[in-house]
Amino acid sequence: MATAQQWISGARPRTLPNAVAPVIAGLGAALRLGDIEWWKAVLALAVSVCFIIGVNFANDYSDGVRGTDDERVGPMRLVGSGAATPSAVRTAALGFLALGAVCGLILAVSTAWWLIVVGAVCIAGAWFYTGGRNPYGYLGFGEIAVFVFFGLVAVLGTQFVLAERVDLVGLAAAVAVGSFSTGVLTVNNLRDIPTDAEVGKRTLAVRLGDRRTRIFFVTLLVLPLVVSIVLVAATPWVLLGLLAAPLVVIAVRPVLAGATGPGLIPSLGGTGLAMLAWAVLTAGALALG
Repeated sequence: MATAQQWISGARPRTLPNAVAPVIAGLGAALRLGDIEWWKAVLALAVSVCFIIGVNFANDYSDGVRGTDDERVGPMRLVGSGAATPSAVRTAALGFLALGAVCGLILAVSTAWWLIVVGAVCIAGAWFYTGGRNPYGYLGFGEIAVFVFFGLVAVLGTQFVLAERVDLVGLAAAVAVGSFSTGVLTVNNLRDIPTDAEVGKRTLAVRLGDRRTRIFFVTLLVLPLVVSIVLVAATPWVLLGLLAAPLVVIAVRPVLAGATGPGLIPSLGGTGLAMLAWAVLTAGALALG
């Protein structure tokens, strides 16, 4: 039986910025439009965190039963390492997705019923990323899904449930956070190119190849800084987001230096921290503006 520490590791806490940053950015965009109900912000955060943990356990389960994780460079996987049974990890995945769904249902009932459809699509996207007969994550569409779900949907969804409308500022913030989130997956897949190619997992990184994936990653991390400059039209305070630039440099340096395997771990952590810092700074700026 897996230990508590192994379960925590299997939940992949390094990915939590992907869940927290969109809500913070959406919160800032909503505050710019007026007063909000803070309990909704707490529920939005619960939805996002539960969904990303559910996604991580679902990926652990699906990749594990396929044998994709038998030879893994990155963080420990519960099923692939044999630390936990597939059924236990599947139950954990479904449990977190269900908990997120309950929190989302409360938000939908108090805001707009059509959000239930959005939530259902998000859950389906979480499961079929690596689950089902033809997982889209194995076909190179993972980055698109992350950009949509943890960028556009998460940021604009948060802004909508808090302010009951969205605007171009929220959209710009969603694009920036989505780029950061996609960067996390991109550098993760860059690290796994050799093992993914062996098992037939045709991620975007496998399709692009090493060199072009590195260029793509750097582009993704520079884009949010460009968004900070564009958002000056809303308020000059958003230039505070540029203070995340040193963390972006930390993240891209190993990638540009040609690091592989464990050498890319600083890029994973750096990207998450840069995303979180950018979201906090930008949200504060939008609230002030």
